[in-house]
Order: sequence, then C-alpha cells, then structure tokens
Amino acid sequence: MTTERQPVLFLSHGAPPLADDARWTAELGTWGKDLPRPKRILMVSAHWESAPIAVSSTTGAPLVYDFWGFPQKYYETRYDAPVAPELADDVAKLIATPGQSLVRDESRGLDHGAYVPLVEMFPEADIPVLQLSMPTLDPQQLYELGKKLAPLRDDGTLIVGSGFTTHNLSCMQPSADAAPAAFMSEFDHWAAEAMAKGDLDALMDFGHTAPAAQLAHPRTEHWAPLYVALGAAASDGSASHTVIDGFWHGLSKRSWQLL
Repeated sequence: MTTERQPVLFLSHGAPPLADDARWTAELGTWGKDLPRPKRILMVSAHWESAPIAVSSTTGAPLVYDFWGFPQKYYETRYDAPVAPELADDVAKLIATPGQSLVRDESRGLDHGAYVPLVEMFPEADIPVLQLSMPTLDPQQLYELGKKLAPLRDDGTLIVGSGFTTHNLSCMQPSADAAPAAFMSEFDHWAAEAMAKGDLDALMDFGHTAPAAQLAHPRTEHWAPLYVALGAAASDGSASHTVIDGFWHGLSKRSWQLL
C-alpha cells in the first residue's frame, strides 16, 4: 500500500440516480483510476453537519440512506469499505482543542454524499473510509479545519470535500441533459475562474463576489466542503484543475483536484 502524498478533492456528488448516468459514472471512475492509490479516505460531506465535530462509525454502522421518494433499488446500494479506526485516532490528535475531544458517532454510517461517488471512484470498496462532520458552514472556520487535517495527506490519506458546485433543487431540470438556468451557468463560470486563478479572497467571500450566489446556493452546505479542501491543500498554494464539468439536471457538477 502506497503512502504517497495525496491530492485533495472537491467533487459534486450527485443524488442516488447518478448511478444511472453513464457519462458521469465513467468520469468518476476514470478519476479514481488516475489518482495515486490512497491508503485511507476521509470524506467531508454536505449531508452531515454536527457540532462538536464528529467522525462516523469505526465499527461498521450501515449506510445512511438520507433521501426520500426514490425507487427501492437506491435503498439497496451497498458500500462495505473497511472501517478506519486508526484514521479516527489521527484526526482526533490533529483537531484536539482544550476541553473538547472528537465525538465518535458509532451509529453513523456513510451518507449518500460519501458513498454515491465512492461507489463509482473506488468500486472495489477495499480502502478504509471515515466521514467527518462539518461543525459549521463558516468558510474561514472550515478552511482552518482543513489546514489542521492537511498532515494526513503525507500518510496516504485522500481528503475529499463532497458537495455540489451549484445546489438549488427548486431549479432542477426534468432531464439530465437539459440546459441550466442562466444564474447556474453564471455561478459555475465564476467558480471555474476563481479556482483557476487561486483567488482565495473571492472564494472565501463568495456570497458577495459570486454572481447569483444566493440563487445558486440558497443554503450553503453543498458549497461549504470546498473550504475544507482548500485548507487541506493550502500548503501547496493555489494549484487546482477541473476534472469534471458540465451540468446534470441543471446543477453544476464541476469538480476539482487540488494538487
């Protein structure tokens, strides 16, 4: 097993029907194959907000099917990756603060923001996975959390922020290949430029600097994991590149690899 220093990812994770999208699943599958093989994976998903900060089960809790109204087959998905108790120990050491220890939620399995993309990227489910909660949606605090987690990369841990580059479900289109609303395209274009330039100031203040920010993200939980990724990659400067782009049901699936 390699301990090669890992990049950091921010990916748009899709909903359970992502599994039926041949193009997107192929893009994620290719991305997984192109990455240096991780020793462990730490997922930060838009779908787990919890303070104090917590980690998922290290004893094998079932997946969290945190969605409603879908066909039964999506509730039968399995992703039996090994648990990662040693990674939980390492995270605890890195983020410890006086009087506050890491919460270990042994009842919490991986939610769909974690397992949906992992099924496509690492289908063998043979890499230990741990999920970390977001204790806040504040960009600066999440960025600082990412900086604390950065040393994990040197031990072969792939840190993944899993959200969505735009996320306004009221503007979803009925078909996967339908044209997005204009404001979705505007935000996506701004995000691509800001990341390409490494414009951290603009990204941190996206609510004021991005066009249609409040329309693209009526609530910011799907954008917030980006800040953990940016913090974890901060020691490498601002280098990043888009790996996946385009839209799915009108939502931007743009995803970045931070080197």
